[in-house]
Amino acid sequence: MENNKYYHSVTLDRDRCRGCINCIKRCPTEAIRVRNSKAKIIKERCIDCGECIRVCPHFAKKVVTDDFHMIEDYEYRVAMPAPTLYGQFKGVTDVNIVLTGLLEIGFDKVYEVAKAAELVTLATREYMDKNKTVRPLINSACPAVVRLIKVRFPSLIDNILPILAPVELAAILARHEAVKETGLPPEKIGIFFITPCAAKVTNIKNPIGFHNKLIDGALSMSEIHKRLIPVIKKIKEPKKLSVVYNRGVNWASSGGESLGLKTPKYVAVDGINNVIQLLEDLEDEKLEDVEFIEALACTGGCVGGPLTVENNFVSKKRVRDIANSRDEKEWGFHIDYNDILWDGEVEYDPILNLDPEVEVAIEKMQEMNRILKNLPGLDCGSCGAPSCKALAEDIVRGFGSEQDCIFTMRERVKILAKEMIELEEHMPPPFRSEEK
Repeated sequence: MENNKYYHSVTLDRDRCRGCINCIKRCPTEAIRVRNSKAKIIKERCIDCGECIRVCPHFAKKVVTDDFHMIEDYEYRVAMPAPTLYGQFKGVTDVNIVLTGLLEIGFDKVYEVAKAAELVTLATREYMDKNKTVRPLINSACPAVVRLIKVRFPSLIDNILPILAPVELAAILARHEAVKETGLPPEKIGIFFITPCAAKVTNIKNPIGFHNKLIDGALSMSEIHKRLIPVIKKIKEPKKLSVVYNRGVNWASSGGESLGLKTPKYVAVDGINNVIQLLEDLEDEKLEDVEFIEALACTGGCVGGPLTVENNFVSKKRVRDIANSRDEKEWGFHIDYNDILWDGEVEYDPILNLDPEVEVAIEKMQEMNRILKNLPGLDCGSCGAPSCKALAEDIVRGFGSEQDCIFTMRERVKILAKEMIELEEHMPPPFRSEEK
């Protein structure tokens, strides 16, 4: 287990970075600065939403996932595909072809995360029926949203649904089944999630809400897609492996989780900046008669993850078609929500912590406000910070200077030029510039 509090799967390739400001303007937590013509990710602020990956024109941001060959370290290997994987293949309507392909490339068993999604849906219904004090509940399936709430919306922490996400429940069930089927000890069984996003990689390495290591590796969906393409073309008679119903498949796109809850009092929002706007409205008590909020950081939901291959709108259509071809049945057994509750607390992780000493922090805040009044308020990003407020914060932290603002520098140059002219007028004749 990664012990680093600030483990991040989103990293910067400095050789590719050109120092543009696309990323700093789109980062939802102001976690990026540009210094010396290179971007820098502030680890305390990053939530691994992947927005910087989407907007970088130079492909300088990337997601670090586990190497595929690590599956060879285990005697028995279980692949857990997110339902998003089903929509990544043109012309493939039979999910079993994809699942059979996973066996062909080196896995011994496939456990669909969509199955666990259906069970989480049922557990969520039960939780909502028996716990009515906090409303609306915010889904916990998107770790980027959970981390966003940790750093920007501490008043909403209690609104987070405190149960395991489908991928975590799938890992528990998959390992249990594999142990029962093989007789192998759990440590000899490798559980690998095929992920569409960076946030889930981070949550596997550094989980929120629970302590146990459930998943052995996070494999990039784009990498698995590349390996599957030549294989699935040769599959004529796929094995009958898929067991999921429509509700589990629908989790791949925005609104799919909510539909399974059978409540009309829900809001489904996707795209990290849209999520922020909705959470701000929730803080301001503008949302009335809402029982459940499904918030997903990626546009369109998981189908829009940075590790996917297909256009998210195309993928969403394919996934919807697959879901519509499945029965609306529910599993004959339920997971008691008490068995999959988080065993850890989600705590506020402030990103504007100027100093551990309260008095010093107050002084720095006052200095920050003074500096901010002298800045133009344009939030242009030319200084390498996303906003004038962020630059003021950097200055009091010792990471920047007022001279970093080109508009402040321009005004200073004007003043200096005026002073030089005035000085010239008071110079003794022998030292004045030659008159023309």
